[in-house]
Amino acid sequence: MSTTLSAWLFRMGLGLGLLLLAGLVWIYLRQERLIFFPEALPAEHHYDFGADVKELRLPVAGGAELSALHLKLDEPKGLVFYLHGNGGNLQGWFANADFYRRAGYDLFMLDYRGYGKSGGRIESEAQLRADVRTAWDLVSPQYAGKRRIIIGRSLGTALAAGLAAEVRPEQLILVSPFTRMVELMRLHFPLLPTPLLRYPLDTAGSLQAWQGPLLLIHGDRDELIPPAQSESLQAGQPQSRLVRIPGAGHNDLQAFPRYLEAVREVLP
Repeated sequence: MSTTLSAWLFRMGLGLGLLLLAGLVWIYLRQERLIFFPEALPAEHHYDFGADVKELRLPVAGGAELSALHLKLDEPKGLVFYLHGNGGNLQGWFANADFYRRAGYDLFMLDYRGYGKSGGRIESEAQLRADVRTAWDLVSPQYAGKRRIIIGRSLGTALAAGLAAEVRPEQLILVSPFTRMVELMRLHFPLLPTPLLRYPLDTAGSLQAWQGPLLLIHGDRDELIPPAQSESLQAGQPQSRLVRIPGAGHNDLQAFPRYLEAVREVLP
C-alpha cells in the first residue's frame, strides 16, 4: 500500500471517528430532544374546559413558572394528580374532564417546562422530579383525609412511580408504563452506548419502594412501549393488577372505552 493511500485512509478514519465522537457528545448533551417533544402555546391561549377548571401558575426552582389546570368540584371525593406523556400539552391532555366530574374527583394536571404555557426548559431528571414534587406539595394538602390518586401516562409513569414512593397516595395508576428508560433505549436505539443516557427514569426501581394498590393499563398493540414492559412491572408487584386493552396502541389508548372503565373501577 502506498504512503499516499495510507495517509488518505488514516485521515478518512480520523475524520469518521471525530464525526462519530461529535455525534455521541451531541446525544449526551442534547438528548432532551430525543426524549421530550413539547408543544408550546402562546401566553394568551385560553383553555375552555368549563368554569370549574382553573388555570394556575406554579413557581418552581430557577425562576420558571409551570402552567397547570385544576378541575375543582364543590364536594370532591378526592384528587387525581395526572402526569402526562412526553409530547403535546394540556390542551390535548386535559381531555377527560367530564369523566372525572362524573366520578366525583378533582383533576390536577401540569405541563412540564417548555410544554404549553410553562416557562423554562427541562435540563435534568432531578429538576423534572423536583417540579412534580413542588406541584404535589402545593395541591395535595387541600385533600387531607380524602382519597388521592396519582396517574402517570407513558413518560409520566416513571415520574408517577417515583412520586408515589415518596408521598404514599391511596392509589397509583400507570398507563402504558416502561420499566426503565435504558430498556427503551436498547429497543429503539440499539447501537447507542447506554452510558450516554442521562435520564434513567427507573419506574421499576421506584416501585420497589411502593407497596400500595397499583393498576397497570396497557394497549396490547403498543409498539412504542411493548406490553411486556407492564408484564415485567406486574411480576415485581404481587398486589398489582394489569388490564390489557385489546386492539389499542400507544397513542390511541384513550379512544378505547375499556381504558376509562378500568380507571373508574378504582375510583370508588
